[in-house]
Amino acid sequence: MTNSQGRTPAEPSRRTDARLNRERLVAAAREVFAEAGPGASLNEIARRAGVGPGTLYRHFPHRSALLTAVLGDRIETLGAHAERLLAAENADEALEQWLRAFLAHARVHQGMGSALLVESAGELGFDCHRRILDMATGLLSRAQRHGTARADLSADDLLRLVVGIALSTAHGERAGQPEALLDLVLDAVHGAPRRRK
Repeated sequence: MTNSQGRTPAEPSRRTDARLNRERLVAAAREVFAEAGPGASLNEIARRAGVGPGTLYRHFPHRSALLTAVLGDRIETLGAHAERLLAAENADEALEQWLRAFLAHARVHQGMGSALLVESAGELGFDCHRRILDMATGLLSRAQRHGTARADLSADDLLRLVVGIALSTAHGERAGQPEALLDLVLDAVHGAPRRRK
């Protein structure tokens, strides 16, 4: 039996199942790639998502497609967090919270390889670096207008400092070292510029 559009009633249910399976696969992939890096077992990702390998390959025919989906999901999550924080009462605290989230993102992402950023830009439909820079610019500008963030700091420089922390603490760091280094950067964000000779 078909409805007026010529579809069987089971079609919407199949679409819903497919969407839920894709969401479960991306969520599981986020976890597994964070734990084991970009070469993690795809079978383990399928197992954690509660689906078979065939379902994974129907949604993501190759590893880079799944890595791209995970990256896109992480960028969207960072963007949604930035949007919420732009409405926060304290502009300095909002900037700090987002930088901590960005540091966590950068520490996980650097393990996926920077080449993915370049390869996936077209597949994602947006420029990852530009999107992140826009988020940082919005929060830093607000902190510069309403908080204590120094006026001579650019969002690009701030992101470079945080990425530097992520890269330099990728292996063998002391517990809490990335956060301690970010605290030093935040002290500099709110400090007075030094006189240049």
